[in-house]
Amino acid sequence: MTERVGVVGCGLMGSGIAEMAARSGFDVVVQEVDEARADAGRRKIDGSLARGMRAGKLTEDDIAAAQSRLRFVTDLGELADREVVVEAIIEDEDAKKQVFTALDKVVEDSSAILASNTSSIPIMKLGMATGRPEQVIGIHFFNPVPVLKLVELVSSLLTAERTAERAAGFAEALGKHVIRSQDRAGFVVNALLIPYLLSAIRMLESGFATAEDIDAGMVEGCAHPMGPLALTDLIGLDTTKAVAESLYEEFREQLYAPPPLLVRMVEAGLLGRKSGRGFHEYSTA
Repeated sequence: MTERVGVVGCGLMGSGIAEMAARSGFDVVVQEVDEARADAGRRKIDGSLARGMRAGKLTEDDIAAAQSRLRFVTDLGELADREVVVEAIIEDEDAKKQVFTALDKVVEDSSAILASNTSSIPIMKLGMATGRPEQVIGIHFFNPVPVLKLVELVSSLLTAERTAERAAGFAEALGKHVIRSQDRAGFVVNALLIPYLLSAIRMLESGFATAEDIDAGMVEGCAHPMGPLALTDLIGLDTTKAVAESLYEEFREQLYAPPPLLVRMVEAGLLGRKSGRGFHEYSTA
């Protein structure tokens, strides 16, 4: 049974993955690039745990136990003894390749799982940045990680079946529902979701309807829990753009091309909930 888990990156996704691993009884080491970001990641996790207690899902003992299993570091070498390492940095192919090349050098266990939380980048590209592509796999969580049950498990052509089985077991130990996908940009969910979100952005861009009416149409007319533009704000416009670009690069289909409005909003720093403004406005307090 896997016991020692590493998480690279403690932003929105990394903090959620680290939290769930610690809550599930794993010994977790979280690596960030500097102390400030490590502290910010710790605060994210503490805040999420506090919300869990207010909702009646966690006790004070649960929180203390989870916090005792978490350690925050800035040196990637601190992950040397990990049995599973999940990379959860920005959705940038070159940056992720650099992390996997570094992990290949520092993780000592030759059977350790090197996983990526990428939402769109083909796993083969990340595996080939290492000398052990058979141990590299995609374990794609969904935001917010403590709430959403789904995990996409993505094996490349070279991923060993034993790696996939162990990765599935790890995800299930976190209480997740695992589905398997072939190694294609976007996997299952984003290959279906991103064209829908981009279509809503194009509708807004053309002046066809307001953001409020587009979202209300899908919530009230199709019983979606959230409208497409509000969902894009939650995901992050920068992340949506990055996934769209990855899909377009792989398939060259126009439905995956980021609309100019999305590109301009990202350039302006209007990234959605995390920046306080996207297609809707949010309190940052």
